[in-house]
Amino acid sequence: MSRTRLPFAALLIGFATSLLAPQVLAQLVILPAPRLLTLMPMGAKVGGTVEITITGENVDEEAQLLFSSPKIVAQSKTDAAGVVLKNKFVVTVSADALPGVYDARLMTRLGISSARCFSVGTFAEVTRLKPNTTLETAFALEPNSLCNAFTTARAVDFYSFTAKKGERFVIDCAAQGIDSRLTPVLILADGQGRDIRAERQSGLLDFTAATEGNYIVKVHGLTFQGGGENFYRLVFAKLPEGESFQRQPSTRSVGSASAPKNGPSADTLIAEEVEPNDKASQAQKVTLPCAIHGRFAKAGDVDTYEFSAKKGDVWWVEVLSERLGLPTDPFVLVQQVKKNEAGEQFSDVAEFNDIVSPVKLSSNGYAYDGVPYDVGSPDPYGKFEVKEDGLYRLQIRDLFGGTRSEPRNIYQLNVRKAEPDFSLVAWALHMELRNGDRAALSKPVSLRRGATMGLDVVVVRRDGFDGEIELGVENLPPGVSATGLRIPAGKSQGYVLLTTAENAPRGMALARVFGRGKVNGVDVIRECPTASMVWPVKDASGEIPSPRLMADFPVSVGGDEVAPLTIAGASPEPFEATVGGKLTIPLKLTWRGDFSGGPVKLKPLGADFASMAPVDVPSKADKAELVLDLASLKTTSGDYTLAIHGGVVAKYRYNLGALKAAELAQIEAESKVAEVAVELQRLADVSKAGAGDTSSETALATQAATERMKVAEANKGEAVKRLKAVTEAAAPKDIVDIVFSEPIRIHVKAMEAK
Repeated sequence: MSRTRLPFAALLIGFATSLLAPQVLAQLVILPAPRLLTLMPMGAKVGGTVEITITGENVDEEAQLLFSSPKIVAQSKTDAAGVVLKNKFVVTVSADALPGVYDARLMTRLGISSARCFSVGTFAEVTRLKPNTTLETAFALEPNSLCNAFTTARAVDFYSFTAKKGERFVIDCAAQGIDSRLTPVLILADGQGRDIRAERQSGLLDFTAATEGNYIVKVHGLTFQGGGENFYRLVFAKLPEGESFQRQPSTRSVGSASAPKNGPSADTLIAEEVEPNDKASQAQKVTLPCAIHGRFAKAGDVDTYEFSAKKGDVWWVEVLSERLGLPTDPFVLVQQVKKNEAGEQFSDVAEFNDIVSPVKLSSNGYAYDGVPYDVGSPDPYGKFEVKEDGLYRLQIRDLFGGTRSEPRNIYQLNVRKAEPDFSLVAWALHMELRNGDRAALSKPVSLRRGATMGLDVVVVRRDGFDGEIELGVENLPPGVSATGLRIPAGKSQGYVLLTTAENAPRGMALARVFGRGKVNGVDVIRECPTASMVWPVKDASGEIPSPRLMADFPVSVGGDEVAPLTIAGASPEPFEATVGGKLTIPLKLTWRGDFSGGPVKLKPLGADFASMAPVDVPSKADKAELVLDLASLKTTSGDYTLAIHGGVVAKYRYNLGALKAAELAQIEAESKVAEVAVELQRLADVSKAGAGDTSSETALATQAATERMKVAEANKGEAVKRLKAVTEAAAPKDIVDIVFSEPIRIHVKAMEAK
């Protein structure tokens, strides 16, 4: 599904799933975007079909449910009369679909929604429909099954099962790894509900029954949170002793984008960790370069490796563990070993800890002084130069593993010569919020016509790569164009602009973001995954925002709304100047609707003109000038692309199409009441006239008209309520949003020789 053209969504849009729109909009700092919030159940078995109920915000009744795999297909559910049931879909998973996590989204009036995780597994699935918050209402678990559920606030969910002595069961609760807001606590209890064992961190219980009998599994949130957004998938597996268990798949962290895409080079020794190797005397001997597969198997585990190295060699050390989706924080220490009459003498030569984000992070989790997405990782990475021939030892440990024994917490340790490369990750650019704002929102690429959206692109450079990176986007829907603002040599940040024509048709395509650079003299292209906030956090002072990588990158045009402000150069042709001169760029501004506040402060975007002073544009001005002092900017000859951006306060009215439809619906309902009233009056006049043989016919007709009046009045009442709701939703509200100019191209000529 590389490109999809969809019919225009019509009539009553956004009302059904967003009755809270007026309250929500009063708090938003960006224009409304469609968001898929929950699915129940949250997954299905390979080859299965399941009925899904969804919730969302800014979502219409005619939305289409789409998935990041063509092997998962959804159709709207209908009743016996063929009427589409609101918020319900029938989802079918192909028999050849691979188990894993996929992204589900809605294509709506406003475009594509934010994503919600949908899991595909191999266990038989059930959905818990009734509360099970007491021992008496415990939900019976069948071996090798999966239960979809959500917690109840200030309560505990009870599950029951029967075990024979010596039988082994694994209970695996997936929650945060599948987009849930739940931090699960699992408790194993006996048949009377008395606790045997509790797990508050991993969401996993591995249990072998000591006696035959009934057992209870209790599930609750760490802070006893509950509701539809605190969902979980509970696997109850029966396994033989010693057999490994594969935990449920989970989404990927933003930091995992930096994981190397290629395996070890051909000359690299690949080895398995061999225990015991905790002590120096037990050090496992390896030869560099090497790739070692190990595990933090027991509490306080310290794995030690010994190797010889030569003076002048430079080795890059990297560990993969947290980026594999594991709750670990590895630490690496390299020591030189010298032996003499007194024994072995150790000296520390290098320590490797976290991968630090290459760009400044927000200090508050949303967007004041940095980006709200952490591209770093607790995995260690760095280099050390060998200063002296000799014997060296490397120790690796999990800083979180001092008290836990978890053989599933694996790692891959790589020690290699330099292999320069780079990794990219992108997300919709978040604005610098005003003092007092706390919003950290998911931002799907649901473009309004005439709008430009900016993507923030961050590079993680590997093993000394320092080159320039050109950014691009492929496979965009009709009417959308993309421009990359390069990442200069040695820098960590670039941008991509997605611009929608004012006449762009409604549509969606799965786009591809990439970066092109030159590594060791060879042109390479690297894929750029995208990230988004998992939940729209309206107030980050009360909830920590949680981003993740997306499975794909859909770009959409809603087709129903137009951007409140479009900024562009007065000409699409490049503006020309000479090195050391000044360049005046005339701007054309198209304002749509009402606006609040004073001048709009527009700042440069990208590295080439980062030192340019912001420009103030009066509100509603249709023209402005951008003056570049190329001498002070130290701009050399060449071709450049400039964009400017800033915040604007628009008077926004939500879904005026629904308002017009509701007004027409109320008029039609009132007309029907009046029509039936006229008929009743006519029948009353006939009955009063006493027309003999027609009296029984008149009575029957009056009874039928009276029933029609009841229906008509009920429909009128519903129409009145609906009009009131959509009128409140459409009331003008001040919405702060970030606006970007269309790309402005500049050609700077060299100075002529005198």
